[in-house]
Formats: sequence, C-alpha cells, structure tokens
Amino acid sequence: MATESSPTARALRALEVLQFSPGVQAGELAERLGVTERAARRYVEILREAGIPVESSRGPYGGYRLGRGTRLPPVVFTEAEALGLVMAALDGGTFPAGAEDVTGAALGKVIRALPDALGRKAAELRENASTAPAPRSRPHPAVAGELAAAVADRSVVDITYSNRPGREWDDRVDPWAVVVRHGYWYLLCFSHGREAIRTYRVDRVRSVRRSADTFTPPADLDPVAVLEENLGIGWDFETRVRFDAPAGDVSEWIHPAMGKLTASGTGCVLNGSTGNPEMYVQEWLACVPYQFHIEGGPELCEAARTFARRIAKAVNHRKAPRRV
Repeated sequence: MATESSPTARALRALEVLQFSPGVQAGELAERLGVTERAARRYVEILREAGIPVESSRGPYGGYRLGRGTRLPPVVFTEAEALGLVMAALDGGTFPAGAEDVTGAALGKVIRALPDALGRKAAELRENASTAPAPRSRPHPAVAGELAAAVADRSVVDITYSNRPGREWDDRVDPWAVVVRHGYWYLLCFSHGREAIRTYRVDRVRSVRRSADTFTPPADLDPVAVLEENLGIGWDFETRVRFDAPAGDVSEWIHPAMGKLTASGTGCVLNGSTGNPEMYVQEWLACVPYQFHIEGGPELCEAARTFARRIAKAVNHRKAPRRV
C-alpha cells in the first residue's frame, strides 16, 4: 500500500492534478504536491514510464496535460479489498447511507460503483455494523462480510471459533449484529449450543457456513447495549477479583469483557467469566495499577501463578558476579 509521502502516492496525486487541471505548470504542480519543481517533473516522468501520455508545452500558457483521448483504467477491487475498504472507513465511525459527512458520501460512491453482488455485500456490512472508533484488531474482510450478510438476511450460521491456540469449537448461532466496540469487532448472537446470548470476537471466527434456517431477532434490539451487558458473561471459567481501591478509580482500567465491577467496602469486586484465563491475567489484570486479590476461580488463580513464576524467573535470572 502506498503511503501519503511515497513516490507512488505522489505520482498518483500528480495524475489527479493533471486530470482535473490540464495545463498546470511545473511550479503549481510542485506546490500542490508539496515538493520541489525538480521532484514534480520526476513524478511526471514516472507517469510517462507507466504508459500514461503526459504532454508538455513551453511558454506562459504552457504546462502539463494528459494526451488527447487519454482514458484512465477503471479501479477494480477484489472482494477482500472492497470489504476491507468499507471496514477501514467504519473503523473511524458510523457512516449510514445518506450521511452528510464527506467520508460517508465517498464510501457510498465506492459501494454504488461496485458490481451488484459485491456492492450488496459491502452495503450490508456498512448497514449492519454498529461502530465505535479505533479498533485494535480487524478480522478478515470475507468473514466480516459473510456475518454482516447473514445479519441482513436473518440466516442462521454455523461458525468455527478459536479463543486461544489449540482451543477451537463449532457453534450454531443466530447472528443478531456485528458491533465494533472497545477496539474489537464482535458478533452479537444467540448460541444454539449454549442456549444463551454470546459475544464472539470476529477476528477469532475461523469460518462461517450458512444454513437454510432463518431467525427473528429480538424486537427493538439495541446491539451496543446488549453487547455491553453480555461481554463478560457465560464463558467457561468464572472469575472474581477484589481490588484495594474505589470502583471509580479502578473502572477506567477494566475492559467490559472482564465482568461487572461493584463497590465493596473501601474497595471493589469484579465478577465475570473468561474462556482464556491466561489472556485475562496477562493482558488485562496485569495492566491494572492497583493492588488486587484473585478470589476465584481456580483456573484464573493457576494462570496468575504461572505468569508470576515466569516474571519472577525473568527478574532473578542474573549471572553471578565474576570473582577476581
């Protein structure tokens, strides 16, 4: 991918200037590209080397222009590229159809320019993903696209999910919504296997297979609110952690998927569940800058002991001083 300051990106920007400002002179082109005149001429040469006819003429009315009859090739996206582009735009916020925001308008143009089948899938992804900014992990576009399409069609799907290396299982779910929240893409769904609401991270969904069955989502579903209520519920291992600090201080360090935080005396208690005790300890608890005590469950306690031994070994692993 070309960055904003790469030669390829500036050459493409030069092509855009030539397309919409025929007769532009080297000085003006350089100014619009933010480079020297010598560099601007080099970008024109890059275009010529790529087979794009750029004509030039001297004098006060001269300048650069595209050759008469030049037809630029259309931009063609693969399915993964098109869906990835929609996902990248959604990462920065929600852009519903008809949005006045320029990014939303541009996104709509891209979607309308896609072939029918691909454009429909991209539009469904846009329509059915409730978003919040700055995701830390983006799933494969094809997986997100299939799930968004299933949400739109109300199709029951079979998924393969993995929440840690070597731990993988299948589940049949009613996909209620795809939600971008707290830096991750989530599938909010009803699990047939567990007969309960589940929140699966889309980047951990390994495959999606549609069934012939359909479902009816809950009436007046608020995907973001329901996701928040269920992020830390229903996983394999129960968790309970007590903090020696007020809930107001601790809360800003608690990811909603860790569970529910409640005040208790001068401190607070976090009750929840997890499918990955090691991740819970190493990525979440270890980042909380307050003293805490793990009161349950046994899997979380063992994960904390293992992590503590590894850290202690790293600190104590020193060479004995050389004797002289």
